[in-house]
Amino acid sequence: MSNRRRKRGESKPQAHDAGDTTPIDNILTSLDDAPPPPPPPRRELPLLQLNDHQEADDADASSSSSPHQQRRLWVKDRSRAWWELCSSADYPEADFRRAFRMSRPTFHFLCDALAAAVAKEDTALRAAIPVRQRVAVCVWRLATGEPLRVVSKRFGLGISTCHKLILEVCAAIRNLLMPRFLHWPDHPTSTAYKTRFEATSGVPGVVGAMYTTHIPIIAPKVSVAAYLNRRHTERNHKTSYSITLQGVVGPDGTFTDVCIGWPGSMSDEQVLRKSALHQRASAAAGSMSWVVGGASYPLTEWMLVPYAQRNLTWTQHAFNEKVGEVRRVATEAFVRLKGRWACLQKRTEVKLQDLPAVLAACCVLHNICETRGEDMDPDLRCDLPPDEEEDDTVLVQSESANKVRDDIAHNLLHRGLAGTAFF
Repeated sequence: MSNRRRKRGESKPQAHDAGDTTPIDNILTSLDDAPPPPPPPRRELPLLQLNDHQEADDADASSSSSPHQQRRLWVKDRSRAWWELCSSADYPEADFRRAFRMSRPTFHFLCDALAAAVAKEDTALRAAIPVRQRVAVCVWRLATGEPLRVVSKRFGLGISTCHKLILEVCAAIRNLLMPRFLHWPDHPTSTAYKTRFEATSGVPGVVGAMYTTHIPIIAPKVSVAAYLNRRHTERNHKTSYSITLQGVVGPDGTFTDVCIGWPGSMSDEQVLRKSALHQRASAAAGSMSWVVGGASYPLTEWMLVPYAQRNLTWTQHAFNEKVGEVRRVATEAFVRLKGRWACLQKRTEVKLQDLPAVLAACCVLHNICETRGEDMDPDLRCDLPPDEEEDDTVLVQSESANKVRDDIAHNLLHRGLAGTAFF
């Protein structure tokens, strides 16, 4: 019976067309052997063009017409008009000196000296930034202390690019030029320094004057208490952090030794003990070569400091007056250093571990400008804050040095070299 109900579990019979004689297995086999359908056409999207502001439709049209055209990297279009104006021969020399704190010949000398270290080669994606522009970015940043976003607008470069250039050029200055322009004087130079210092102050055997200043920094993430500057905080009623810069200066106002980077909470005497100068000078003590410092430094066999006790005698006051003339050589050098390189006057965007290279570059550039006779605009003068004046106590670490100081003070007075401010 055709319409009889099937039992449960019984499969339904397959229905075939009367004219279809192909088995189902053959149909599946033919489907497997058939070629796969072609994939949909792929559309290649071109990269954005260098400094190209075409619409998307124009970009698509160009890619379809020339699918194998050369790809180029996209770079934001920035104006370099200011730098092109400064680098032109028609730019006034006074304006160039005001912008870079040095004359054009000194700037060219600096670029030539650093060319081998900072030059880069062109790539397939972009042309390398010229050496002169690289050096200019660094020097202008150090001279003005402007933030990186302002440097970026001035030179038509990205902020990260400017930051990288500054660190690279500062490192090149420290590694290449520091051994040439900042080093301890040799024996003939030391003899000349002693003669010049004695001619101006009457104090014999002086090879340099020492001073320590503080450079403001952003609060570090580690050991923050070590960098707290107590004097700055008390004076400004605002928490301040700093690192120290200790320098020895010759009679011509150039640095002969620097110690950079110790935390701002350390005293001048503590920084001195950590410096390489202390180890070198202590080993050569007794050679009658003095470094003159302020009352915050100890009296040693090579460090000569003023009398600091109350009720000074006539002889002691006269000695302090003459030693003060030597110390002013160092303080004036730091005044010009901070005035010429304004980045030292404000908290910088440089990380703490990169800051010593930046400060060393400023000291080297100071020496280059001083030796090449670069005058500094008096308006740029930066007086040292009063909280960096020395304490009123002197640590006497050598009784023999104390006796030598008394002898020098006695000779100054009886040789008629003492001043008259005491009267």
